[in-house]
Amino acid sequence: MRHFILFFAFLWATHAGYTQNIRYETIENISYVNENEVASDYAKEQCKLDIHYPTSGENKPIVLWFHGGGLTGGKKEIPTFLKEKELVIVGVGYRLAPNVKVEDIIRDAAKATSFVVQNADRYRGDTSNVFISGHSAGGYLALMLSLNKTYLEAEGFDADKLAGIIPFSAQTITHFTARKEQGIKEEQPIINELAPLFWVRKNAPPITLLTGDRELEMLGRYEENAYLKRMLSIVGHKHVKLLEFQGYNHGMVYPGLPVLIEEIGRLVKERR
Repeated sequence: MRHFILFFAFLWATHAGYTQNIRYETIENISYVNENEVASDYAKEQCKLDIHYPTSGENKPIVLWFHGGGLTGGKKEIPTFLKEKELVIVGVGYRLAPNVKVEDIIRDAAKATSFVVQNADRYRGDTSNVFISGHSAGGYLALMLSLNKTYLEAEGFDADKLAGIIPFSAQTITHFTARKEQGIKEEQPIINELAPLFWVRKNAPPITLLTGDRELEMLGRYEENAYLKRMLSIVGHKHVKLLEFQGYNHGMVYPGLPVLIEEIGRLVKERR
């Protein structure tokens, strides 16, 4: 079923009563590479994150935002719309292909997530409400971390403790950069260990899938997400939904950001 997202609903989210007297600070270029870990200069350069957080008040939900760029480009970012919304926002950088393999990039994402959880108290972050999001390649990383538990387990964290996964136009079959590593054309879809769909499971955290218009999205991105939703439902996952932004193409970040905030509020309330 199509979900019709109306613009006036976004306007409500934009002005939804966020406290204005809280002060915020942004700290940039925090390394999440372990000091005792042997790391290349490239890893030390790329494996950094920026944190935007409130400097007073009670601890707030944490949102890790993974940037897009096909796993071959892009850089860490904190979307301006998410700032000063009573959240701890983390913009994560990671290594890129072809300098490293896709699996190495997923491991970077897991390491960053674990680092943020372990250091959350410094930034007034609520570790019981950790959300992972991101656009395109970033959404792919969010899904891989939540569905294939082994990546976060290797970093000492249980993926089932995540409060929610909210990916924007994520690849759910094997990522095209992973296919390229294997000499497979971008137009040839496959599902293997580097596909979120391969790891469909009942007890995954709540998942809200966001995509652009099925007629405007790149390749079959809407259909991939619809298939993931269907398969999660079949295995008994009870907290998954799909929202399609009609009239928007793959670059559907802005209409998605107010919905991201709304979904975080809903999921935090349900967890109380």
